[in-house]
Amino acid sequence: MIKHPWILFLGIILLACRAESPGGSPGGSSTANGGSSPSAGAGVGGAGGINSTGTAGAPGSGGSTGDADSGDTGAPPTDGAPDFGPNVLIFDPSMTDIQSRIDAIFTQQADQFGTTRYAYFFKPGRYNLDVRLSFYMQVVGLGQSPDDVTITGAVRSKDRVRDGGTGSALGNFWRGIENLAVVPQQDGGAAVWAVSQGTFARRMHIIGPLHLSEAGFSSGGFVADSKVDGVVSSGTQQQFFSRNTDWASWAGSNWNMVFVGAVRPPAGAWPALAYTVVAQTPLVREKPFFFVDAAGKYFVSAPGLRRNSVGVSWAPGAAAEGALPIDRFYLARPDRDTAATINLALSQGKNLIFTPGIYHLDATLRVAQPNTIVLGLGIPTLVPDQGIPVMSIADVDGVELSGFMVDAGANDSPTLLEVGPPGSTGDHASNPTFLHDVFCRIGGATVGTATSCLTINSNNVVSDNLWLWRADHGAGAMWTVNRSKNGLIVNGNDVSVYGLFVEHFQEFQTLWNGNGGHVFFYQSEMPYDPPSQADWQHDGVNGFASYKVIDTVTTHEAWGLGIYSVFRAAPVVAENAAETAIGPGIMTHHVVDVWIPGLAGSSITHIINGTGASVPQGATTVTLARTPN
Repeated sequence: MIKHPWILFLGIILLACRAESPGGSPGGSSTANGGSSPSAGAGVGGAGGINSTGTAGAPGSGGSTGDADSGDTGAPPTDGAPDFGPNVLIFDPSMTDIQSRIDAIFTQQADQFGTTRYAYFFKPGRYNLDVRLSFYMQVVGLGQSPDDVTITGAVRSKDRVRDGGTGSALGNFWRGIENLAVVPQQDGGAAVWAVSQGTFARRMHIIGPLHLSEAGFSSGGFVADSKVDGVVSSGTQQQFFSRNTDWASWAGSNWNMVFVGAVRPPAGAWPALAYTVVAQTPLVREKPFFFVDAAGKYFVSAPGLRRNSVGVSWAPGAAAEGALPIDRFYLARPDRDTAATINLALSQGKNLIFTPGIYHLDATLRVAQPNTIVLGLGIPTLVPDQGIPVMSIADVDGVELSGFMVDAGANDSPTLLEVGPPGSTGDHASNPTFLHDVFCRIGGATVGTATSCLTINSNNVVSDNLWLWRADHGAGAMWTVNRSKNGLIVNGNDVSVYGLFVEHFQEFQTLWNGNGGHVFFYQSEMPYDPPSQADWQHDGVNGFASYKVIDTVTTHEAWGLGIYSVFRAAPVVAENAAETAIGPGIMTHHVVDVWIPGLAGSSITHIINGTGASVPQGATTVTLARTPN
């Protein structure tokens, strides 16, 4: 019996209010650009883009240390968004001058080694826009599935024209798109994603054809968990990696195309067509992604493990899995955070988001808690100022590192990113650590040096798109200045990499010491700049193999290895492109070597372990199908 009917009435009101609150479903209905906002508090009508401080950000904001832009008052957000800082621009379909805002930022971001970084967040709904990407730009849909945000027009990266030339995509680095649908209406009705290394396209739905290049050369690239309703044309792409894709068909082949978990991989016999097909993706956890619910609240989805998968992980209208409220994350900003403040948050069990900018760190960031998520926005860059690792991960389960770059500092670091301390022995097979879209740079932007980029000591680590690059141009790009021996060192067992790009290091590009390794796609240029053969040899062997699996390893398997020489400083010779242990548990599938014009007399003598034809001047490519070793 209810003694006070007004209490019952109040309870009904409260229940009704709760019923109208979000339950994790995609927010709002789709509207044309200029229509109603899909979620409450989305921003000021008529603003071209509200930054996450609730003020209209201006292009040109930020700086080499992420200085706040002219619109940043330091006040807390006023539009209900978390404080992602001044260089995260949040759009909804009611805004009327989005195009002018993003055009201004695109024009600004023309410097390959520039200091500003941007991320665009598009709330659920429909937009009519031409979204062009250049350096250090990331475009993110905030729906629970890609179709919740649909952009009609273009989301594209095109050839870059320099010095009056014809243009190419060879330098189109450091940009990414994820979690949205595109209806292409530019470029003859095709979506254009003309990119090279250090890029990503994830959770995309292209409602039409996709072109991975234009007229100029291109050297990509990475696409994962994406659906294309039309034909994918690789065009001039020298090589390309895709994982868990679904498209109408694929057209194009040059040196090394690898397809893992594709619904419709292309048909054709290697090496006549440079296709390496792995039917299923053995083990993957998709990259965490952002979304907003119907009330405009922000979450990060942390997808679970998938084993032996084919095709995309998402479906229209499906709820995001593993949703974590944004208050479970510490939002780092380069204008006010230090290694001490970030480490304090990590020690308190917070996950971590790096907002756009460049972070100079005087101490190593230490990730000690299992299942910690570290996410970057706008390709943030972490620089160690004291000759130390920029980040070290404990030997724990389930850490996820995604979407950032580490840049060598002026003082030599033993390694820039360390996954597990030396001697790690933990078994993480049921909950591996993952690295998604993690990039490393030695020189180029600033003078820098590090003995290695990435060292993996833990077992069962899975990486998904790595570009580890010793700069061949830019600041300090000289043999005696941007010193670095190795791009990747693997000491752990049962480590896997999907999409491994490693270039220009001075000894072994990749040094694999652990058992049970798996590599799906490898792209590597040997260093351009050895000044003489005497400067580039070891133990009586000319040069250093790019891909090195040491003799004590008993199990290792790799698919689709592309190794290239571009010797421009001296006519040096490399004895082998790859060197591995020999035994029934060591297998390589499809190796291609390419001589890209360098000095006369330079060459790669053998493909692998003293076998395979030479790649001298004038020999474009040589190939070897080898299984087992």
